[in-house]
Amino acid sequence: MSEIFEPKKSRFNNPAFKNMCEYNDLMNEFKEDYEATWGRFASEKIEWFKPYDTILDESNAPFYKWFVGGKMNVAHQCVDRHLDTKKNKAAIIFEGDNGDQRIITYRELAYEVNKTANMFKNQFDIKKGDRVVVYMPMIPEAAITMLACAKIGAIHSIVFGGFSAEALKDRIIDAEAKLVVTADGAFRKGTPYMLKPVVDEALKTGCECVKKVCIVERNGEDITWVAGRDYSYNELIKYESSKCEPEMMDSEDPLFLLYTSGSTGKPKGVQHSSAGYILWAQMTMEWVFDIKDNDTYWCTADVGWITGHTYIVYGPLAAGATTVMFEGVPTFPDAGRCWKMIEEYKINQFYTAPTAIRMLHKMGADEPAKYDLSSLRILGTVGEPIDPPAWKWYYEEVGGSQCSIVDTYWQTETGGHMISPLPAATPIKPACATFPLPGIMAEIIDADGTPTEIGEKGFMCITKPWPSMIRNIWGDSERFVKSYFGDCKKDGKPVYFTGDGAMMSEDKYITITGRTDDVINVSGHRMGTAEVESAIKKHPNVAAVAVVGKPHDIKGEGIFAYIVLKAVATQEADQTADELELSKEINKIIKNEIGAIALCDEMAFVPDLPKTRSGKIMRRILRSIVKGEAITQDTSTLEDPSIVGKIESIVRGA
Repeated sequence: MSEIFEPKKSRFNNPAFKNMCEYNDLMNEFKEDYEATWGRFASEKIEWFKPYDTILDESNAPFYKWFVGGKMNVAHQCVDRHLDTKKNKAAIIFEGDNGDQRIITYRELAYEVNKTANMFKNQFDIKKGDRVVVYMPMIPEAAITMLACAKIGAIHSIVFGGFSAEALKDRIIDAEAKLVVTADGAFRKGTPYMLKPVVDEALKTGCECVKKVCIVERNGEDITWVAGRDYSYNELIKYESSKCEPEMMDSEDPLFLLYTSGSTGKPKGVQHSSAGYILWAQMTMEWVFDIKDNDTYWCTADVGWITGHTYIVYGPLAAGATTVMFEGVPTFPDAGRCWKMIEEYKINQFYTAPTAIRMLHKMGADEPAKYDLSSLRILGTVGEPIDPPAWKWYYEEVGGSQCSIVDTYWQTETGGHMISPLPAATPIKPACATFPLPGIMAEIIDADGTPTEIGEKGFMCITKPWPSMIRNIWGDSERFVKSYFGDCKKDGKPVYFTGDGAMMSEDKYITITGRTDDVINVSGHRMGTAEVESAIKKHPNVAAVAVVGKPHDIKGEGIFAYIVLKAVATQEADQTADELELSKEINKIIKNEIGAIALCDEMAFVPDLPKTRSGKIMRRILRSIVKGEAITQDTSTLEDPSIVGKIESIVRGA
């Protein structure tokens, strides 16, 4: 599917970019005076309490600082400054799993944010710089909590509500959180599920930093209340004032931490700043989603991931938009749920993951035709490259061949979109990321900084700092430098390496080819192989394990585990264990340690792993085996070259 689709301009009224000439003009402006152009946008977009003195400070690279000396507040940028002109406009439209609805105007949002901010200060002694861990379902109180933390200068760290008690505990301890905000539970596929018991389990040992737990009573489930520690959000909020002055925040003050998997077992606390992050969140809402004053915008992500931070809460609200929060799943009660909501709310921008698109296609290919989707103008995808068949169905059946598809490439660490089509301007190649956004200096290079040849794979790097980039890994500056600036150089200087490979076509279109490190992209969420392997090794009968990604029709990638059992490794007994039962036991451990999102789709019990004489596991060989590819890697350096054939025989059934 190599044809190019020209944007349908009939659905756009005064778009941010009318054509590629306007895109090229702004790109050239950035190239000619990079700092001044960023400074122009910062002055235009952010409502500063005190203007900045310096646009970019590179004196301590790669610990870059943007808009140095400036004072502002992200909650003010997202809520307060809109009250003069948009106070009665819907800020958040919430639809629960069971169909319950709430519409919160900007005035009501300001009221709730201020009361919550005062509650955090008065009842929980939260001050500027304190960390607040948020373990919440997709309900408005999650967004309100985020904004309340921003209002008073507290640093929030949201943990996805599907993560286990052990994963939650690790993140609480690393952030040294003072307060945990959670809910009794929520609803999924019409059934209540519990969150508070997971928090209770996480706090049993090792979390002495946590002084209080604040609980939103979402669905009235019976929970255990710990005297002196647990407090009802619903009760305490009643007694707080709705007046709260925003904290004066330095442009570089941390806004939030968000933990992401890496190639080692310990998750990384990605630290984002205030001014640079919110500037790019707002700019990309305006550029990539062409957000207009009367639009209703829907991103289906969860606030536990960066997509939910930037493109459900901060970006849309900074742009003064109406954003939809959805508690449920796209296929409940049937595969028409999304299309029904688009028809009802007259959604203009719909942003979801290729995993969801493939699932909706598989479960209800003809469902979109049953609904009026004519309000749609832009369809977005996020989290992983979208395959051409899914793109075609999305374009033709959901968008009626009239909507622009923005296939966005970015990461937790980048804060916002890096490479994406511009909806009314960019001719689109399906399943292709297209071009870097203005201001983003993305290049495909080798490790020494030499640009790759056309059609040749290289490292996807950003060669100049940008305002929304990661500032640090919480508590581990050395790991920050090593993880992101240790692999590639440009003109002798380290540059940001995304961890992804890419290649460029003759007409300069960029295609992302996938991870180059040991990270698996499951339904658009990165899972570190080391984290999954560490969990599997906790089974008493596991001697060794290697985890790789395997192509999956729905999720993009699934998790495949090669497991060596102790009985086999030590020759103590024949391999007579019930592998099905072992698989269940191992997945139970993974669920307890990380969460259901990290469950292995398949496991192969093998006699050994392909290791070099120095003990390094050759994962490239294991990836080739699971993908059914020919083994092209040199096996002569392996400790036991014959093991490759044995593993192939087990996995492929040959």
